Amino acid sequence: MNVRAEALRVRAGRRLAVDGLDLALGVGVHGLLGPNGAGKTTLMRALATVLEPAGGRLSLLGTPVTGRADLRPVRRRLGYLPQHFGYYPQFTVREFVEYMAWLKEMPRRDIPGAVQRAVDRVGLTARADARMKTLSGGMLRRAGIAQAIVNDPELLLLDEPTVGLDVEQRIEFRALLRDLGAGGCVLVSTHLVEDVAAACTDVVLLDEGRLVWLGAATDLAERGATGEAGDSATERGYSALLREHRGTVAA
Repeated sequence: MNVRAEALRVRAGRRLAVDGLDLALGVGVHGLLGPNGAGKTTLMRALATVLEPAGGRLSLLGTPVTGRADLRPVRRRLGYLPQHFGYYPQFTVREFVEYMAWLKEMPRRDIPGAVQRAVDRVGLTARADARMKTLSGGMLRRAGIAQAIVNDPELLLLDEPTVGLDVEQRIEFRALLRDLGAGGCVLVSTHLVEDVAAACTDVVLLDEGRLVWLGAATDLAERGATGEAGDSATERGYSALLREHRGTVAA
């Protein structure tokens, strides 16, 4: 398994944002869903080794994640797009992705070709030498995706990757996700349930830091009944699972 968590607990400040999570993810595209405050971003930050677990066990790409471990070998095999990422405005797209490749300790000889492939895959070939400060919000997001995939990661973590993308770009991005998930483990956190239905093999649903449901994306649509909130079968399934979970917790 690329990701294995057992009773994982992670804090966001003083708040326990992930509480007793058991999770196992292998090759494929996995959608991470949940309402605001569900713990999605905190979980992504823990899987990216930005946050240290407060309890439980976490293993990434076969390596236990602890406060004492040297995580550099794991980080070389990761790709991560945070919900909000920083960049130098004067850098061109190419320079930005090159810099991130250098930070990931990629071999110098491999960087130029890897950067070009990443920029091409996100549709920024024509803007590769444009400065980051001149890009639209959607283009910035695509540049962020390019830096996340430049090292061909075995574990790719994307937090709200489609923010700012138009419909055509989202369709192209779904195709890219399916391609990336053929050989690696991709976890996509999003509020757009339809993106998950179109591109993901399975779904992880969180609420208040706990696992609500883990199953195939196709099964999510089947859980939605007429009368549930949502404009599609997938959204109705999402609403139904949250309602059932909250009713169980309240009882």
